[in-house]
Amino acid sequence: MKKLDLSLYLVLDPDLCGSPDGMVRTARLAAENGATAVQLRAPHWKKKQWLETARKLKAALSPLGVPLIINDQVDVALAADADGVHVGQDDLPAADVRRLIGPDKLLGVSVSDFSELAAVPATGVDYLGVGPVFPTGTKPDAGAALGIAGLGKLAAATALPVVAIGGIRSVHCGELLAAGVRGVAVVSAICGQPDPAQASAALAVALATALKTAPAACRLNAG
Repeated sequence: MKKLDLSLYLVLDPDLCGSPDGMVRTARLAAENGATAVQLRAPHWKKKQWLETARKLKAALSPLGVPLIINDQVDVALAADADGVHVGQDDLPAADVRRLIGPDKLLGVSVSDFSELAAVPATGVDYLGVGPVFPTGTKPDAGAALGIAGLGKLAAATALPVVAIGGIRSVHCGELLAAGVRGVAVVSAICGQPDPAQASAALAVALATALKTAPAACRLNAG
């Protein structure tokens, strides 16, 4: 599997979702209402809980055709047969992750500045997560906000598809796509919302509207 639609990328948060089962429920509702990819991120969990939840997510998402990406935990991704892995700057290097997961799974890398972008391997990475675009409370160790202009400069400096992350709401979709990204990654805009299905649908509508006026290159899915 090497095709990924980045347009609405949900990053699950165990605290906002309330429980592992809440994460699975949120992911399913989001996928049924426009989410195109789901990432499991739970930095404080033990491996057994990671694996159990990843398997439940895989079972819920596969029938909907929505890929499951595992943050950092390569062993969990392999054991659960997830569709890919996403790593940050303090995780295993992307080149090593690619060797471990093989050629067929997806690999994403987080970057926040030009030095991190320059360190991304020339081959083996499928997409970049760039941010934080705006201040965010869901990742305390996130760096300073890039803003739309900073995001656009990084997106323009790489041939890899970019998904924007960090404090994103539906009102931002138009200017983000105009800045040259392929999609948006959200956490609290869906996780912890009273109605995750409605929140996902609203984001999907905002993205579809924004795509009508976005640069032509942004209308293509990553793949």
